[in-house]
Formats: sequence, C-alpha cells, structure tokens
Amino acid sequence: MSDGAIAQAILGGLLIFVLPGFTITKAVFPEWRVLRRGSLRRLVELVALSLVTSVAVTVLAGYVLLAAAPGGFQASWSDPVLEIALFAITVVAFVWGLARHAYSRSPPPTLRPSTSGPDLEEKAWEVSGRLERLQREERRILRSLRRVRADGAEEADLRQRLEEVRAETAAVGRAREGEILE
Repeated sequence: MSDGAIAQAILGGLLIFVLPGFTITKAVFPEWRVLRRGSLRRLVELVALSLVTSVAVTVLAGYVLLAAAPGGFQASWSDPVLEIALFAITVVAFVWGLARHAYSRSPPPTLRPSTSGPDLEEKAWEVSGRLERLQREERRILRSLRRVRADGAEEADLRQRLEEVRAETAAVGRAREGEILE
C-alpha cells in the first residue's frame, strides 16, 4: 500500500468515524472540557458520543444522498460525494461550535440561576422529602379515620389533623412554586 493510500484511508476513517460527530458534539455541548483534573469521564463521554454521532451522521447523509439523487447515488471509491457532504457537515458544525465558544480555553457563559442562597438541587430534595412525609402522614390519618368509631372526639381530632396536613402540603407547594417563578 502506498503512502498516499494510507493517508487517504486515515483521512477517510477520521471523516466517517470521528470528525462530524466530534464537531457536532462540541457545538451542542460547548461547556464540556476535557483538560481539567478529573475529566476522564467527560473524555470518555465525548469520544463515545462523537463516534456514535459520526456513524449516525454518515448513515443519514448517505441516505439523503441516495434519496435525493435522481438516478440514485452510485457510491464508488472514486466518487467523493459522500466525503464532500461529510466535510460540509463538519465545517458547519465547527463554525457553530466556534460561535458557541466550544473551542476556547474557558467554558462559555451559561444561563444558570444564581446560587447565592443554598444549593438549589439540595433545596429541591429537601422540599421533595418534606412533601413525601406530609403525604405519608395524610395516608396514615385517612387509614385511622376508616378504623375509628363514629364516637366523635377522636374522629374530630383526626379530621382536624388531616386538614392541618393538607394545608401544610398546599403551603409548601405554593412556596416552592413561588421560588421557581422568581
């Protein structure tokens, strides 16, 4: 095999299996960085997603070329139509990634909620846990109401506690909705 054929095979393999997927992945996820400490997982994700995306883009581009050609796309070793299409997709995705600062050293600015207060995710788990406890309490009270005799005093206490639990559940839900809307 000549040096030119080896270079063509390497370039073709990169064009089919790596470049389109890598540029599309970087354009879609510009905040992913692999040059930081502990970023091995991110590198594995980037490589895997790049390979899968490249193969999918190659298959879709081939299908579009087959469907769009009037007499059908005649794939042959000397016909560079698929390579040109993949190169064009790669260039467009690269320019898109540049516009989104995917290739800069620092991650692009993101639109995240301010984290000046407690961590929002931890607060969401806390609210979720509180709502779950209230729902369990409500179910426990409802079961007790079904078992209680209709003598009045105990039933009245259970109904009052049930209303308190339901009011607290509604208040927690309204407070959380208000935090989200702010």
